[in-house]
Amino acid sequence: MKNNIKIERARYNMTQGDLAEKIGVSRQSINAIEKGKYVPSALLAIKIAKLFKLPVEELFFLEEGE
Repeated sequence: MKNNIKIERARYNMTQGDLAEKIGVSRQSINAIEKGKYVPSALLAIKIAKLFKLPVEELFFLEEGE
C-alpha cells in the first residue's frame, strides 16, 4: 500500500513528530507508514485523512497487483 502522507505533511509544514503527536502515535510509526513498512489500522488511517481534510482513498492507495 502506498500513501501521500509525506506530501501532505509538506503542504501543512509538519514534521513526522508533529503529525505523530496530533494523532497519538510515535514518530517511528509515521516513518514506517510513510515508507510502506507498516499498514495503519482503519482508525489510524481515518485520523490521518481527517487531519489533512482528505478522503482516506486519496491519502492511501493500492499499487497495481495488490
